[in-house]
Amino acid sequence: MEFWHFEKRVNAADFGAHSLRSGFLTSAARRGASVFKMPDVSRHKSMDVLQAYVRDADLFRDHAGAGLL
Repeated sequence: MEFWHFEKRVNAADFGAHSLRSGFLTSAARRGASVFKMPDVSRHKSMDVLQAYVRDADLFRDHAGAGLL
C-alpha cells in the first residue's frame, strides 16, 4: 500500500502520543526487541513502566487455550 492511500484514511488527530508509544513498544516486544534497547527510543526512565508494555505483548503468547476457538 502506498503511503498516500494510508494518509487519506488516517486522521493524525485520532492518535495521541501515548497510544503511538504504546503501540510501538508492544510491536517491538512482539518482534523480540531487547527490552534494554527500547528505552533508547521510548525515553522511559523506569523499567517497571516499560515492562508493563512488554507484559501486554506476551499476554497470549504460549497461552494454554491457544487454538481452542
